[in-house]
Amino acid sequence: MNWKGKLAALGLALAASTGMAHAEGVLNIFNWGNYTSPEMIKKFEDTYKVKVSITDYDSNDTALAKIRQGGHGFDIAMPSQNYIPIWIEEGLVQEIDAAQMENGKNIAEEWKNPPFDPGRKYSVPWALGTVGVVVNTDAYKGPADSWAAVFDPPEELKGKINIVPEMNDVIYAATKYHGGKICESDKDVLRKVRDTLLKAKPYWVAMEYSTIEKMVAGDFKATSDWNGSALRQRLRNPAIHYFYPKEGVLVWSDNIVLLKDAKNVENAKLFMNFMMDPENAAMNSAFHRYANGIAGSEAFMPADMKDAPEINVPADVMAKSDFSVACPQEVQELYTRIWTEVQK
Repeated sequence: MNWKGKLAALGLALAASTGMAHAEGVLNIFNWGNYTSPEMIKKFEDTYKVKVSITDYDSNDTALAKIRQGGHGFDIAMPSQNYIPIWIEEGLVQEIDAAQMENGKNIAEEWKNPPFDPGRKYSVPWALGTVGVVVNTDAYKGPADSWAAVFDPPEELKGKINIVPEMNDVIYAATKYHGGKICESDKDVLRKVRDTLLKAKPYWVAMEYSTIEKMVAGDFKATSDWNGSALRQRLRNPAIHYFYPKEGVLVWSDNIVLLKDAKNVENAKLFMNFMMDPENAAMNSAFHRYANGIAGSEAFMPADMKDAPEINVPADVMAKSDFSVACPQEVQELYTRIWTEVQK
C-alpha cells in the first residue's frame, strides 16, 4: 500500500513506553508558536529533571534563517517535511537513527521510511495534518469546498479573509485551483497562479499566522489554515467549519530534529524518545489538535478528536491531494518571485 493509501485518514495512530533514564540540566526547544503542550513538557521535566525552555517561530523560513546564522543556543527544532531535506543537505542537523531508540518501534508504519528522511535517520514525528479552508458559517452559509472560497470569494467574505502566509502552502493551493500539480513549473500555470493571488489580495483583510483568536472573535470570517487550528477554533465556536477543497489539499508533517550545534545532545535524544511514547504523543496532540505519527496513541486521544472531521480526511479528497515535498531550486525561485509580488 502506498503512502496515500495508508494515510487516507491521516491515522490518529501512534507509540509505547519511555524508559526512566535519569538526566539533568536543560533542553532548549525551537518550535512553532502555540504548538507544545505545557502539560507534556511538565511531565518530561518531572520525569528527567531537565528544565525545558521554548522559543517560538512563525514560519519555516524564519526557523531556517535563524539556524543558518548559528549561535542560537537551541538543541532541537520542528521543521516541516518539505524543509527537512534542506536542513540535512546544509549540515544543520545530526543523525539520530530514530528506529534504534527505545520507542522508535512505535513510529506508525507509514511514517517509518518517509521520502524526506529515508529510514528516519534524522527526524522523529511531531505532528501531521492538512491545509484547507476555514469559514464562519454564521457569516457565509454557501459552499466552501473549493479554493475559490479564498481566491474568488463570495460577497459575504470579501474583505474578511485571512491567508496564512506560508508561501509553499498558498502557491500549492492556487496551483491546484488551476489544475496544476505540486512543484508546478509550467509558466502558463504559474502565470495564472500569480494573477489569481494578485486579484484575490484586495479581498484579504490580513496575512497572519495567528488565526485562532481572530477567527473565534469574528475578526476573520474565513482563512486558509491548518486542520488542527481549525479544530481548536470549532471547539470554541461551533459555527466555524473546516472545508476540504475539492481540488485537493496539501498533506504535511512537522518533525523533531537534533541540531548540529546542540549543547544538550543527550537531553535532546531523551525528549525525542519521550515523544515516541504513545501516551506522550497523545498528550501533545490533545493540546495542538493534530495527529502525530506514533502508533498506539489513538488509545489516549481525547474523545473529541477521534471522529473529528478536521482530522479524518475523506478518501476522495485524499486521492486528489499531495504530500508536501521540497521542490527543485529552480521551482522555488519561481515561487519566490510570485510571492514577492503578492507581498508588495
